[in-house]
Amino acid sequence: MGAVVRRPVAWVAAIVLLAEAVGFVFVNGLMATVVDNQQMSLAGLDPDAMSTGTWAAGFALGLYLVGCAALLVRAAITDRGFGRVARFVLIACAVLHGVLGALAVGLVGWTAFLFMMVVLALIVLPLVAYGENGEAGEETRESGETAPRTAPAEAGPSAA
Repeated sequence: MGAVVRRPVAWVAAIVLLAEAVGFVFVNGLMATVVDNQQMSLAGLDPDAMSTGTWAAGFALGLYLVGCAALLVRAAITDRGFGRVARFVLIACAVLHGVLGALAVGLVGWTAFLFMMVVLALIVLPLVAYGENGEAGEETRESGETAPRTAPAEAGPSAA
């Protein structure tokens, strides 16, 4: 898959993740405000602690999504694959969207599930498109040599 597809998908995924980060912070802020205004409590917890925890969770998830978007933007700009840590972060983001999609279908409906699955696909596609160490046949970073596309067949003892 060439840069013609990889780069735009990475850009679109980054933009969607940024919009989603704003949405998560907004929704958690709305929930925190409702909890604070109505002095709601769950199992005897302090309402102020619940409100603060909801704000913190919203900001933490928003920052995580912004970090994932930054990784995708870097990939789109440089057209290079992801490192080990970046791949782990993006895979965890994809798993998060899969779990949230499964929860959304029961709590919100099929439209929310569809949105989460589209975002999941937008995260997974750059991971697959860039491969583990970039595209096969491209120059490797360490040696500057071209990586072989297929491994040569080894001659066994009966090949004589």
